[in-house]
This record gives sequence, structure tokens and C-alpha cells, in this order.
Amino acid sequence: MKKSWHISRRRMLKGLGACVALPVLDAMIPAGLSAKTFWEWERVKRIAFMFMPNGVHPDKWTPEGQGTDFHLSPILQPLTPFKNDLLVLGELMNQNSWRTKDGHYTKTANFLTSMRLTNTAGANVNAGGVSVDQIIANQIGDQTLFPSLQYGVDRVRSGVDLAVNLTRLYGSAISWKSPTQPIAKEINPRMAFDRLFRPFVPGKPPIKENPHKKSVLDLVMQDAKSLQKGMGVGDQNKLAEYLDAVRSVERRLDNQDSLKDFEAQITPDVKKELVRLDQRIDEYVDQTAGIDITERVRLMFDIMALAFWSDATRVTTFMFGNSVSSRNFSFLDGVSGSHHGVSHHKNDPRLMSQYEIITRWHIEQYGYFLSRLASIKEGDHSLLDNSMVMFGSGLRDGNRHSPHNLPIVVAGKGGGTLATGQHLTFAEDTPLANLYLTMLHGMDVSTERFADSERVLHEIVC
Repeated sequence: MKKSWHISRRRMLKGLGACVALPVLDAMIPAGLSAKTFWEWERVKRIAFMFMPNGVHPDKWTPEGQGTDFHLSPILQPLTPFKNDLLVLGELMNQNSWRTKDGHYTKTANFLTSMRLTNTAGANVNAGGVSVDQIIANQIGDQTLFPSLQYGVDRVRSGVDLAVNLTRLYGSAISWKSPTQPIAKEINPRMAFDRLFRPFVPGKPPIKENPHKKSVLDLVMQDAKSLQKGMGVGDQNKLAEYLDAVRSVERRLDNQDSLKDFEAQITPDVKKELVRLDQRIDEYVDQTAGIDITERVRLMFDIMALAFWSDATRVTTFMFGNSVSSRNFSFLDGVSGSHHGVSHHKNDPRLMSQYEIITRWHIEQYGYFLSRLASIKEGDHSLLDNSMVMFGSGLRDGNRHSPHNLPIVVAGKGGGTLATGQHLTFAEDTPLANLYLTMLHGMDVSTERFADSERVLHEIVC
């Protein structure tokens, strides 16, 4: 490859009905800079926020030991390969989710705003402020194809929960563009994939040629071959690795496309009966069509990894479930009920055991995402090194609806900003907003305060 040959950082592979963003290649490095110098200067930072409903088994979450000398708890054991990349943080509390009659909704919608919600059963929703992910997106979103991306597995629930007289919308969103405007999450992996790799116009569905039949890579192959002619061997290998990952996700999506066809066949009478029985339509479809929720979550995580890898976005959120999620976890050995039902364990040892198994499943999926980021190299670092990935719940214990001592983990070094490999217990009821303020600074967003924050958590900053 001639030294004068250069590819634009915004170069994309294009074809009729497909548009594939590229990862950073050596040929994109400005002339005069070595790859090592470029990656030290560049170190683009990404951030992801993951929400799990219904809390955790309170006695099986907390690690033993403090600081760098700690041992992961039984629930956190799946994260053992990433122990040195973790921050397990204790005694954080979302202050504005407390002192309400509701047990779930007011601890979900404000999970990323840290502000008090407007109690309403109508359309006048208000999360109290802009969520932390959107503050970051507003600052850096113009540098990427998508300012931010929101994902999940449960569709938005409408109507009113008469038990607490609150709109169910509060349980379906954690990302807020404005105090009164929640951002809808994508729950269909195929649609999430198409939005990334097919021409997208806001407000309109992606343009498709022979949808689900012709691979996006087939559509851009001619452009890819043309680009590869001028590449060095190293870049050819990087591009091949990336395109193989795209192809792998696409093939797995093909195995799940029966879902859309099956859902279209459900009669209105069946849907009406499911509503009467308060059964989830999406879960009914999954179970009847043989869709594996673990595979669906991992597909979403692979798509999120591709979005970070190609720099299509630097900000994402993911909801493992809506507030009061009743998803049945009987597919796990030792579990015979729904997440929400099991979380109201009343200290029954049998239910407590199931609660632990369900929480561990969530941590295993979180670990899967971390492994994907860790496998992607950016110079001498990994994508995980350059990211901050938070996992948490708005409750400590679903049985007591307690928002004290929230289960919070952050993984990744944030481009060298976080001092990971620690278990830290802060003063009781330290504002969760302190962590968000610290993460905002880590993403180079200059602000003195976020919500009810009191200080930056210097204990976790390099």
C-alpha cells in the first residue's frame, strides 16, 4: 500500500439497499502519524447503560473484601474473567426514587435521570430531567451516524397500573430526550440490525431490497472488493474480521425471522384473551415460535458491539425487561416462575434460590457483552478498555422494593479514565448521581453537577 493512499474516517461500504459503516483501519490514520501514536491520541470512548428490573438476591450480590482485594460473590462469578476491569459499587441510592407508594415505576423511569417523577396516570409524563445518556449524546452525538441507540427486549406497555395508579409507560423507558419525551427502544434484533446497515431516514422504515433474503454484505461486496485492492494485509484482515462478525449476526437473525411471520398469524381473539389473562403477547410469541430469549439478548449485544466497533454510535442503553417484568424464567434449571413473582420471595428459601439463578443469568449476559468488547482490538487496547458499561437495577431487593444500596457494576476503563479492579462501599445512601457525574466527566462532558449529585467519585478515577 502506498503511504499516500488514505481512506476517509467516514468511508462506508455502499450498495443498493445497504450501507455498512467501517471500523477504523490503518489506512484511515492521518499521514505522518504512527499507528501507536494515533491510537494513544484517538482512544474514542463509548458508554452503555444496562437496566435490569426487579432487583437482586440481596445476600448473594456483595463481594467479600474492599478495594483491589476482593472476591466476587456467587451472583457475580460469571464476571471473573473481567475482575480487573470491574468496579462493584456499594451503598449508592437514587434519592429521588424514594418516599413513594409505588414499588417499581418510580425507580425505573428515573434510573438515568436521578430526578423525581411526576405522579400521573395520564399522558403528562415527566421524568424530572434529561437522562445522563442523552446529555452525553447531545455533547458528542454529532460525531457519529447515530447520536445514541436504545435497545431492549420488552415492548412498551400502555395503560395504567391500577394497583399504584401510574402510567405503565414509566416502566418501559429509561432514556429521556427531554423531561417529557421518553425515547422508544428497539426490541426486534432484525430491525436493530437493519437500522445499522441499511439506508435509514428518521421517521421512515429502512429501505430494503429483498428483505431477509439478500445479505447486506452481498449488496456491498462490489464496493468492498474495490476498497480492498488498495489495502495492506493488516487492514484486509481487520476488514475481513469485521465483515465476518456482521455476517455471523445476519445468519443468526435468519434463524429467528419466523417470529415476525408467526406474530402476524395471531388472531385478535387470541390477543384479547392474552390481555384478559394479563399474559405478555411478546413472550407468548417467543415461547410458541420457539424463540430463545438468551439468543435474542445476545443478538442485541452483538449488534451493540458492531455499533461501537464501527463508531456508528458511542452511546447506548439496554433494558433487560420493563419494570414489573413478568417474563417467565422457567427455561432456567431450578426456576419455575416469573422474574417479578420470584422477586417477591418473602424470604422463602426456595424462591430466594430462584431469584439468585435469575440474577446470575442477567450477569452472564452482561459478561457476554463484555467479552465481545474485549475481543475487539483498537491499537494496544480493546474496545472494552475504551468503554464504560454500567449494569444496575433501580431496586436492591424486589421483595422490599428497596432502592438503598443499589446493585451497580461498571466495566471498562473508559479510555483510561477509570481505576477498575475494585469493590468500593461508599457512605450510606450516596447519590447514584455522583456516579453519573463521574461518568459524564469520563466522557469529556464538562458539568459541575448532575441531578442531585454532590461530588465526583474520585475513588474510581485514574
